[in-house]
Amino acid sequence: MKKIWNQLGHSLFAEDESSRKTKHILRTVFFFYILVLLKVIVFKYPLARLEAITASWTKEVVWEGLGTANFTLFKTIRMYIRYWGKLNSFENLFGNVLAFVPLGFLLPFLQKESRRFWILFLDAFVLVCCIELFQLFTAFGAFDVDDILLNCVGALLGYAVFSRCLRDARRTQEKQDAPGTVG
Repeated sequence: MKKIWNQLGHSLFAEDESSRKTKHILRTVFFFYILVLLKVIVFKYPLARLEAITASWTKEVVWEGLGTANFTLFKTIRMYIRYWGKLNSFENLFGNVLAFVPLGFLLPFLQKESRRFWILFLDAFVLVCCIELFQLFTAFGAFDVDDILLNCVGALLGYAVFSRCLRDARRTQEKQDAPGTVG
């Protein structure tokens, strides 16, 4: 595990073949992560049900989605806490967080701008809002403002892990660059 951690840190600063391979692997992992994320969150229903949903698209369906959407922050979270042990509360709360941890961890490796906290937060927020709005207007799910909050918390937890990796990589780099150190 330490070797993987060191290789990830190395890829942040180096431009050698090993670093390029690591970045290629991370891009591939990120691509499949996004596919799985979309399958789990957006296209979670069987194909027959998705076809039935698309066949029934009308303005009324969109209005119905607006009527069942949760625009009240903490409403769903409070409900899950109140009915803990029922309604798959644990899976829904922590699943919404854990599903976005990889985003917060992987994106800063692949996009330098996302190494800044607010840029990463904005990236995650925009992606999550797009998913929630897609669910709202297509009836492929339900819009819930609490999902936006939980998903962004997950991305920020992933960013915290990335930041730790970055800090460790900088320390290693400083040790290698220190006078009298053979690298």
